[in-house]
Amino acid sequence: MERKYRQKGYMDDSGREEKPRQPKKPREFRAPLVAGFREVIRCARCGAILSAEVTWDSQCPQCRADLHTCRQCVSFDTAARFECTQPIPERISKKDVRNQCRYFQPRKRVERETSFASSKPQDARKAFDDLFKK
Repeated sequence: MERKYRQKGYMDDSGREEKPRQPKKPREFRAPLVAGFREVIRCARCGAILSAEVTWDSQCPQCRADLHTCRQCVSFDTAARFECTQPIPERISKKDVRNQCRYFQPRKRVERETSFASSKPQDARKAFDDLFKK
């Protein structure tokens, strides 16, 4: 069979050398460092994370706002009748003042963990040094 092109190596297997295949090393399994998720209760006024359960007389530790309010509730919806998804008999006018609603459940938010406990820098200087570490 005559070669169509005269370039060296076209349809020519004589110039190729096959490399001996080496067996692949088994890969070591490492769990990826992925940030997890957590459920938190935040203050509706200042956004502070609340650690304890919300009781009738509890207040935010930072801004001293009442926590047993309509704005902190799961059922609070500005588009619903009386701004509540539960069947309440009358509208509660002040949504950020403590009330005794029997349907109250604190709103829990699912947030992504943005930092790892082992990689938290102790101070700003160490964080800066870690950023430009070789």
